[in-house]
Amino acid sequence: MRRFSRPFVAAPADIDELGHVNNAIWVRWAQDLAVAHWEAVAPAAMRDACIWVVTRHEIDYRGNVAEGEEVTGETWVPDAPRGARFDRHFRWALVDRASGRLLRVRPEMTALFGVPSP
Repeated sequence: MRRFSRPFVAAPADIDELGHVNNAIWVRWAQDLAVAHWEAVAPAAMRDACIWVVTRHEIDYRGNVAEGEEVTGETWVPDAPRGARFDRHFRWALVDRASGRLLRVRPEMTALFGVPSP
């Protein structure tokens, strides 16, 4: 299983009235991490044909992050896909860009993430 990571630094606009990174920013960082992972592993033709959309997310907050602090986001695909979905530390579904319809995750796509086919 290949892992993908990326650093994030808390900017002034990321900080809420409690003095730490706002929950909405964590969701944005998760999205940014997922997109960067896809762009890093998928060939251009696959990126042009498909787009991932989140179907569920759950965040366990492990502490507060203040302005200027850096955190590292990490994502990976632990298991084989189930139809149009597979877990990647977040739950995602594959969508055809042209039609907007769900797509079955193909073996060549899961291989990009280091996951065996079902």
